[in-house]
Amino acid sequence: MIITIGGLAGSGTTTVSEILSKKMGIPYLSAGDIFRQMAAECNMTILKFSKYAEDNLDIDREIDQRQAQIADESEDLIVEGRLSAYFVEADLKVFFTAPLSVRSERISRRENKPLNIVEKEILERGKSEARRYQELHGININDLEIYDLIIKTNSFHAESVTQIILTAIEVI
Repeated sequence: MIITIGGLAGSGTTTVSEILSKKMGIPYLSAGDIFRQMAAECNMTILKFSKYAEDNLDIDREIDQRQAQIADESEDLIVEGRLSAYFVEADLKVFFTAPLSVRSERISRRENKPLNIVEKEILERGKSEARRYQELHGININDLEIYDLIIKTNSFHAESVTQIILTAIEVI
């Protein structure tokens, strides 16, 4: 089974992907990890690399191609990333959302950064990604019709979100 999990920064995609991977006994691949690895290779912060990627569309193409290729070669895989649902043939496509305040607080705790700075970075990153995705792929990231399941993660604990996905898998 191939599952994609996408969502807004701080919505819990990585946490739930890890839990789901363990419960199902299948690996997961994170587009965010690929992106962060590429940023580190260029000695840039995520925000700086995101802005850099606006003018270097090959970066997004490389991330998309890596995900699609790995998924094509896999029988069972969880692919976690904002655009994964657009490039990976999946049995289930899931999207997470949560209010900006909740997402900012989660990232602030995780990265030990001031809340106001995190909120500003999330907003800037979101604008940057929206421009890139529209320019590169013609994708409006606010259009969620491609997804089979949309979950407001601020309403549930990560374990409960995982259980919702497992329940959805049982009926497909």
